[in-house]
Amino acid sequence: MDQRIIDLFDEYTHRPLTRQEFMKRLVQLTGSLALATTALGMLDPGYAAAATVPADDPNLETEEVSWPGDGATMKGYLVHPKGKKKRGAVVVIHENRGLTPHIKDVTRRVAQAGYLALGVDALAPFGGTPADEDKGRELIGKLDAKQNLNNYLRALDYLRARPDSNGKTGCVGFCWGGALANQLATHDAKLNAAVAYYGRQPEAAEAANIRARLLLHYAGQDERVNAGMAAWEEALKKAGVKYEQFVYEGVQHAFNNDSSPARYNEAAAKLAWNRTLQLFKEQLS
Repeated sequence: MDQRIIDLFDEYTHRPLTRQEFMKRLVQLTGSLALATTALGMLDPGYAAAATVPADDPNLETEEVSWPGDGATMKGYLVHPKGKKKRGAVVVIHENRGLTPHIKDVTRRVAQAGYLALGVDALAPFGGTPADEDKGRELIGKLDAKQNLNNYLRALDYLRARPDSNGKTGCVGFCWGGALANQLATHDAKLNAAVAYYGRQPEAAEAANIRARLLLHYAGQDERVNAGMAAWEEALKKAGVKYEQFVYEGVQHAFNNDSSPARYNEAAAKLAWNRTLQLFKEQLS
């Protein structure tokens, strides 16, 4: 797909660009409404087709859980393997559309690997993630940043306090969630592992607060996020943080999202996921 189309979609999903303006510019790039619609079908999520772990997997237990947040009751999607065993716990942080079916599937993938996995719904203060993704993006923009961070920090506390947790915690986030995974690492000294997929970086001074092991996945074609990569890596080195950083050349932002055919890259996604699970195995077992 023409890189200009992917860049336009990235602008639409991350910046104040109305759907009307997006479609107008997409038609201009593709040459017709029919081609624009085809391109959009390759970019927009196809959740059912991309699910890799069935919601009714007989080896997993799922439940809707809640815990006290900062000024609101938080909710999440909790998944873990069947059987009584204390496990390492992982907070799964969604993209800027909320707790979508794709992120629920990712949460099941983490649980399938042997962990207590919690997909937090950041939009719980607004009643939960809406089915309309445009509405979800709009609500994400209305979240109070400090309260939202506190809600995720309390999610980690909630997991540590569960009787089926071994007390070790990690997080993995994507895009908006990748940025938040970095923030959790700078704000929670008890965190054992943090994985950020194509997430914006915190202020350099915050690197000194990190005690967790970091794993940073970047897409080679992601100029917007990668603009802060070098400065953040320098700060991590200066602070003596234990981290690994990988740039997957030739792939797009959101390369892990297999519900978006135009941006998903199977090879990069599998390699990044294997590296993610290896970190969790080392730090959470």
